[in-house]
Amino acid sequence: MTTVSSAPAGTSQFALTLIDLLDRVQYRRVTPSVQLDPVYRLRYEAYRREDFIPVNSQRITRDAYDDAANCYCFGVYIDDRLVSSIRLHIATKDDPTSPSRAIWPDVLGDIIDKGGSYIDPSRFTADHEASLAFPALPYLTLRMAVMACEHFKATYCISSVRPEHAPFYKRVFGSTQLAGEGYWGELTFPVCLYASYIPVMYPRVIARYPFFDSTPEERAILFGPAGEAISAINPTARQAQRLRQLETQA
Repeated sequence: MTTVSSAPAGTSQFALTLIDLLDRVQYRRVTPSVQLDPVYRLRYEAYRREDFIPVNSQRITRDAYDDAANCYCFGVYIDDRLVSSIRLHIATKDDPTSPSRAIWPDVLGDIIDKGGSYIDPSRFTADHEASLAFPALPYLTLRMAVMACEHFKATYCISSVRPEHAPFYKRVFGSTQLAGEGYWGELTFPVCLYASYIPVMYPRVIARYPFFDSTPEERAILFGPAGEAISAINPTARQAQRLRQLETQA
């Protein structure tokens, strides 16, 4: 069970429960050269379940953005079972590649032109049974995006989301809308563009949801050089919170 020393005083029961669940979670980064990684099949099955994409013979969903140099794709595992996945692009002046920029080139290009950078999460998909068994799965999956915000010191974290999902991003991350509906790739549903300003968002999110926290060591492993193979990584939220408490007490 979670102890007082592993989370700040006043931490909600929901947050404590998520920290406990993290003990059963592992994150694994997808190696771009593995064309048939299970994550690509998970995407396909999730999209086909709602008829968002056409049938294809390989039964995988993969695109050119998966091969981009600034792409970081992850599978989330609970009890060694793949339950969800997410893909991140780190858009900077040196490499502005970003799936969302294909929809809103002017808005996102303006961030880059002004010297900013942003995290662009995409291909957020989940196993249907797991999403029913673990209602908090979106938090466990988006933890990867929160870690990327800190690791890459980006200016914004954007969210290209279906309109009905926008309240979640506004509530959890304080996101504000930057652009209206657009369509991306083969997906048949519309998405809107939201963004949160990381210097303000990150400390607030870590304080309210300590399960998003992580150590520099975890982030360094997960966001290492592109193509570098890594084994599954155990989350370090507990360790990170203990370190924060020690720093506060010092």
